[in-house]
Amino acid sequence: MDEQPVQLLKGVRQKEALVFSDKIRLDWEAINQADFERSRAAIDTLLLEIAQLSDPATYPAACVVSPIVERARGLDQSLLSKLPQQALGDVQRDQIGKIQTFVQNAQHDRQQAIAAFEERQLVEWSDFFDTFESNPLTPEQRKSIVADEDATLILAGAGSGKTSVITAKAGYLLKSGARKPEEVLLLAFASAAAKEMSERIEEKCGEPLEARTFHSLAYDIIGTVEGSKPALAAHATDDKAYLALIRDILKALVKTASEVSKSIVGWFSYTRLDEKSEWDFKKKHSYYTYIEKLDLRTLQGEQVKSFEELMIANWLYENGIEYEYEPDYEHKVSEGGYRDYCPDFRLISSGIYIEHFGVRRSKSADGTYRLTTAPFVDREEYLAGMEWKRGVHAEHETTLIETFGYEREDGRLLDALAEKIAPFETVNPRSLETLFDRVVELNQADSFVQLLGTFLKHYKGGGYQLGECANKGRTLKLGKRASAFLSIFEPVYSEYQTLLNGRIDFEDMILRATKYAETNEYHSPFKHILVDEFQDISRSRGRLVKALKAQHSDARIFAVGDDWQSIYRFAGSDINLMRNFGGEFGGEFDGKSGVHCTVDLGRTFRSIDQIAHAAKRFVLQNPAQLNKTVIPAGTSEKPALKVILTIKADENSKLSQVLHSLRKTAKQEKQTSVLLLGRYRHLAPSNLSQLRRDFPDLDISFRTIHASKGLEADHVVILNMFRGRTGFPSEIVDDPLLSLVSPKAEPFENAEERRVMYVALTRARKSVTLMGSASKQSAFITELMDDPEYGAVGAQQQEEYNHTCGECGGHLVPVPTKGGRTWYRCEHASLCGHSLNACAACGAGLPIRNAKTGLSKCSCGAEYPSCPSCEDGWLVEKRGRYGPFLSCVSYPRCNGKAKIAKLKS
Repeated sequence: MDEQPVQLLKGVRQKEALVFSDKIRLDWEAINQADFERSRAAIDTLLLEIAQLSDPATYPAACVVSPIVERARGLDQSLLSKLPQQALGDVQRDQIGKIQTFVQNAQHDRQQAIAAFEERQLVEWSDFFDTFESNPLTPEQRKSIVADEDATLILAGAGSGKTSVITAKAGYLLKSGARKPEEVLLLAFASAAAKEMSERIEEKCGEPLEARTFHSLAYDIIGTVEGSKPALAAHATDDKAYLALIRDILKALVKTASEVSKSIVGWFSYTRLDEKSEWDFKKKHSYYTYIEKLDLRTLQGEQVKSFEELMIANWLYENGIEYEYEPDYEHKVSEGGYRDYCPDFRLISSGIYIEHFGVRRSKSADGTYRLTTAPFVDREEYLAGMEWKRGVHAEHETTLIETFGYEREDGRLLDALAEKIAPFETVNPRSLETLFDRVVELNQADSFVQLLGTFLKHYKGGGYQLGECANKGRTLKLGKRASAFLSIFEPVYSEYQTLLNGRIDFEDMILRATKYAETNEYHSPFKHILVDEFQDISRSRGRLVKALKAQHSDARIFAVGDDWQSIYRFAGSDINLMRNFGGEFGGEFDGKSGVHCTVDLGRTFRSIDQIAHAAKRFVLQNPAQLNKTVIPAGTSEKPALKVILTIKADENSKLSQVLHSLRKTAKQEKQTSVLLLGRYRHLAPSNLSQLRRDFPDLDISFRTIHASKGLEADHVVILNMFRGRTGFPSEIVDDPLLSLVSPKAEPFENAEERRVMYVALTRARKSVTLMGSASKQSAFITELMDDPEYGAVGAQQQEEYNHTCGECGGHLVPVPTKGGRTWYRCEHASLCGHSLNACAACGAGLPIRNAKTGLSKCSCGAEYPSCPSCEDGWLVEKRGRYGPFLSCVSYPRCNGKAKIAKLKS
């Protein structure tokens, strides 16, 4: 009262003024206290709820505490903060203080409440945690089970017991009375996993709880809303039938002879390929690697050496012009030791030759044009070769048609070809149907059908639109290839939808169920949604989960997964849903969104320290992966990560040696399991049955790495790790076109393949052996060998195989001969063709040059003078017309030579 302004009542006696003042004060206090008492019920409820947070009976999740905070804040703003403290009694002031303090410290108070609840639950349920499995659950597993935030993410690394966690969580919810069985939804991706979890819950807890797959749940939702379940398309559960349907749709479209049919045949002619050329590469080896990856096979069946040659060959075939590819020239003109002259094409009917020259034109300041070559091509040498070929045809009076790289650059290569050929050949175009049959006959249609089928599922499941895909293609700079593909996909998709004829596929199933959940046409009973293998969730499935959660204010999501094992992007999984778990599924509290809880299980019950730590280090090279603790199952003094380099000729014998070594270290009292892993199915050893007979004390099995998820073995052998299209890391994991209907591509190179490698490594308990190519070395093996932190051993024994081709920069592959000797050829056999004989002294090694000494030395100790004219040759003694001399071992490809006397002086 002392701080209030003083009002003077003039003409009033002091005694009367004081009486009046007291009366006003009492009335004022009575009014404020009455206001306080009118909210007594709300205030008492708030005070009780705040008090209960010190010892909460249920987990104080954001969805539980947030309404309390909002009511407290609202009451404070509308009443409590407006009440003068002087007008209230001590008890009332104390109560207001508790509410206001809670509003100011809500985050802190909730965290304390969570800690108190978890501490008590861990004690109360210790018997349950001790006996749920044959071994007591770990502290991390127990923490993950009692955690019950709006959204809880359990990071379950390989071998960390995720199935135990998710089944124990379900049992805990039921046995504690937190939820009724009908309020718990347990979701798995595969019916086998769902069945296993259902059985384990009933066995361990005595409570029946059916785990469901996403599709069975969605089908039930549709049946509930519509009164009956629509018929499922026959191909929905049969991948072969699905792809056969796509192929039949393509055939039907080709028969219409429309623009679509031209686009389909055009796809196989050349639009299916990236629009790169020699000019996009600085090194010959990089260009050759790219060309080999594309597999430039013509409609006639031969493999050509450039994209432009493919365009020419397929135009000739489509127009009924018979040709030979790289035939021997009709006159003997080879000289200087080079191979016989083979022009690019010869037209059989007219005998005309075609040479395609990979040159472009650049305009000079004076208006003239200068021919240029690719960065890795010697321009003067190439132009000289062009003139030599022209001279040969002029000398022997054969007709040569020339085409040029700049014609393709100008977009008129095929038009120019047609004009040049017209005087000599009459075109007789093959029908589009015939051409498509040819494509099928060459097995070129299968990969396209697979691409269309995968694209269709992603497109439909993600709710994409064609315009959206076209815009994305321009943003990603996928060029004409993307627009050509979409021009085919649009009618294929339209026909596919027509052929469904009222039936539904799995994409329809998820989308329709989600719509019913979002519009509340379906009333969800589920208040706890438990999701297994969360790293594999797709956008459409994630949307269904969110729609179900949104129907109850206190619903929770409990997700178990490992982003390090997310290897199903090709099937629509979106790793970003896990990486942004809080933003996607989290709750709101005290003005903050994305509220969630993450528990790292950490401990692995499978792999020893050397494997577990190496696998972690390997996968975390990608900084986008979530970091987590790894506690190995045990330790070992012996190296557990071994690299064996092989050549084609010794793959089987090296594998037998590995198995023999594993048998020697195996314990006699127990059969040792050995899991052979391949990136693809066709990598299974052809002699697998024989290996099982040869090593009866080893339990040998083969799986693809994808099919091995969830499995484990004492020892793992990863087969055929080489660099290439179907190597490991695979170069065909994702066609760039799938980016049009897929989550944002990961910028880290081989991001998904790195996770595939992590899965392979973590199948092993005791050791991993990587069988790598000595010549086309896998990037993953190179990384493991180069970084000593991985602890990989064994590969250094075969360093002599790691030789570089002096012609193109590729690798030289050792090729054993029947006589027991070795020769080396470039890995790009058909494009480069460079080869070297082995050291004459030992017949196996390859001399390596030393720039300082000018000598080339073999691992056997033999030394030779290095060739002065080429990159990797050495000089050997030969006898000529004028006596002995030194000549390059690569003669006649290389004419390097020296006089013996000069070198001795």
